[in-house]
Amino acid sequence: MDTIAAIATGNLRSAVGIVRLSGAAAFDVLDRVFRPADGKPMSAHPARVMVYGAVRDAAGRVIDRALAVRFDAERSYTGENGAELHCHGSPVVLNEALLAAFAAGARQARAGEFTKRAFLNGRMDLTEAEAVVDLVDAESAEAARNAASQVDGALRRLAEDAYDTLLDIESRFYAVVDYPDEDIEDAAPAEVEAALARTEAALADLLATYSRGRVMKSGVATAIIGAPNAGKSSLLNRLVGYDRAIVTDIPGTTRDTVEEKALCGGVLLRLIDTAGLRDTADAVERMGVERSRRAADAADLILALVDGSRPMDESDAETLRLAAESGKPCLRLRTKCDLGGSGEGIAVSSVTGAGFEELETAVAALFPAPPPADGTLLTNARQADAVSRALAAVRAALAALRGGMTPDVVLTEAEAASAALGELTGRTAREDMVERIFSRFCVGK
Repeated sequence: MDTIAAIATGNLRSAVGIVRLSGAAAFDVLDRVFRPADGKPMSAHPARVMVYGAVRDAAGRVIDRALAVRFDAERSYTGENGAELHCHGSPVVLNEALLAAFAAGARQARAGEFTKRAFLNGRMDLTEAEAVVDLVDAESAEAARNAASQVDGALRRLAEDAYDTLLDIESRFYAVVDYPDEDIEDAAPAEVEAALARTEAALADLLATYSRGRVMKSGVATAIIGAPNAGKSSLLNRLVGYDRAIVTDIPGTTRDTVEEKALCGGVLLRLIDTAGLRDTADAVERMGVERSRRAADAADLILALVDGSRPMDESDAETLRLAAESGKPCLRLRTKCDLGGSGEGIAVSSVTGAGFEELETAVAALFPAPPPADGTLLTNARQADAVSRALAAVRAALAALRGGMTPDVVLTEAEAASAALGELTGRTAREDMVERIFSRFCVGK
């Protein structure tokens, strides 16, 4: 493959920034752009050892005094020759170093191309590759730990155990069918049934982790609904810790949904501050109210706010009706408790912070923490779909076996299950699927 280069760190000023190289000519490019202080070419230094020297542009001018390290293909991230320049973290310096690499024969890496090469060169499977971007995007400690375990192969090992069991069943069927004259012991139905049953149980347990994994990774979609001036924007601001939404005493200030993320009771909430629910002649506000209803329909959790400082009215009743009709988990909050009043629900004040501990406890009870993040939680729809199809095929194989159907029917379902697991790990993934997965990555990773 041709040699690629990219800035692997952010585009903000920092203490250190990294320019990464990978490809057959990576060492040649490195020798052209980096001159070690001892005068020896970088390719003559041992691999995986940091060397001090000067980064130079195409004209030989010094760009930076930096460190460089090279990696032989056998022990590199991508499975091919690689190198890194560890420069001072000025975006200007990093960009000049990158341009020097281009002048020396490298080209700009595409998004996710380093990790894609690692996958294509057998350094990782698709679950491990997806975990890399999950680790970069992690917004909670649990999500980071689960992704780190998946990078280390935790999910791959589970999938491969099931895949190997199915492959063993298929190979025994094929051996008997293809070599009828050989003295090959037929696959005992009881033995095959036991193996399929074990695989079914393992896949069912794995698929059951998706709801927990999705919440851990992406957070709980939380619609904050209520009448105008019920305190929705104030609640959002209090939860996120800064003035994200505009707060005024004028009803209808929020006309569109405002989204932000916050931890509440150890649960990552994707908060959606909605327009106040009321009848209005304002066309723009009516659109906002309709979006509020759609947000409630799509939410995993509803926070239904009622202004506790005044008597309930029809708008408050509409809020509670919408929450009840949604069928979603709902917490009723009685806001502005610092102004007095009484009623049902958790009494909170976004001014004083009163009641927020009780709110956190209630949220944590609705979405209990998942088991220790050991890398066995499915975290995206692609993974869940593959496991779901594998599980359905295994169950169909079991039904065919128990129903006394011919072995070729059992074999067909077992092959469908192993093909689905192959998509999970990348053994049988289509090229367009692979491209879509790596398009999620940033350049440099």
